[in-house]
Amino acid sequence: MPVEFLGMIGVKPSESNAAMHIIGGGIDHDYLCRFSQAHEDSDFDGVLVGYTSGSADGLHVAQAAAACTDRIKFLIAHRPGFVAPTLAARKFATLDYFTGGRVSVHIITGGHDAEQQRDGDWKGHDERYRRTDEYLTILRRTWEHDANGGEPFDFEGEFYQVVGQNPEVSPIQDGGIPLYFGGASDIAFEIGVKHADVYMMWGEPRASIASTIERVQAGAATYGRMPRLSVSFRPIIAPTESQAWEKAERYLAAVTKLAKQPLDFRPQSRGSQRLLEFASQGDVHDERLWMPIAGATGAAGNSSALVGTPEQVAESILRYIDLGVSTILIRGFDPLPDAIDYGRELIPLVKAEVARREGAAARQSAAVAD
Repeated sequence: MPVEFLGMIGVKPSESNAAMHIIGGGIDHDYLCRFSQAHEDSDFDGVLVGYTSGSADGLHVAQAAAACTDRIKFLIAHRPGFVAPTLAARKFATLDYFTGGRVSVHIITGGHDAEQQRDGDWKGHDERYRRTDEYLTILRRTWEHDANGGEPFDFEGEFYQVVGQNPEVSPIQDGGIPLYFGGASDIAFEIGVKHADVYMMWGEPRASIASTIERVQAGAATYGRMPRLSVSFRPIIAPTESQAWEKAERYLAAVTKLAKQPLDFRPQSRGSQRLLEFASQGDVHDERLWMPIAGATGAAGNSSALVGTPEQVAESILRYIDLGVSTILIRGFDPLPDAIDYGRELIPLVKAEVARREGAAARQSAAVAD
């Protein structure tokens, strides 16, 4: 399967020289366009549009960015529970139509109570995931309404009761809008393998990723499904390996200075807890998976780095692809210049090698058939 590269766009330039988060702080439309165009020019396949309780609305951000670009796709982060699932389904289907099928949805159920409560959600962790299960069931049924005969449908659950839903808009993508899903707790895993088209993981050592992949594939098989797999990194590249490590240390110093969590901070998210566990076991895992920034920030989001020359980082990414990963989400600490550098130095190396392997496999298959 061809590799898919995703970046991440924000709506305002970062005020830090080591940006951990890029989605808050108001809106700069010109910057959003330049940022989105840079990803398209750098041969990213898509970009993540993030979500927080205070940031600009992702659907509108994606719509504005789509107007500035021609082909790049938009993975829109979405928290179930704040909009009725039938309405959300129509919103995404409408945007899918107007963007020519460039929409996918990243389901983030919510890993921190305080963040949820800022938007008025007081449900606990497991309760939120049970709600997500119902939400995604209704979302799918709304999107697949025409394919299932076009008859109005009802739904009766713990959180949602729907009677006579009869949508008049559907996604234009064949197979509907793809659902990406992230979560590392046991209940998140159960819901993810049931619904996800792409199961997302943060950058962990390869042995851990391989174990998670095995678990995802086994769990999804019970539903007759085979989701694709994604892993996320913060690549730090430079012309020489020593320069890359020096650059990484500069980022760490800047991030540590800005970190706001107390030293005894313990995130609620199981995914963040896992990254902190790996950070406590050592700074570097495998050849160049670097964890100190995760440790310094409480692993709040994508915070594990791959450090080295473009060739070395490409080699590391290819080893994750060897495990079965087909989607790579990357973003830098200097977001706009890094997106340009990735397109010039890193993405072509990985895509060329994947294409070479696919060509060799196709030739071998043809030779066997002959």
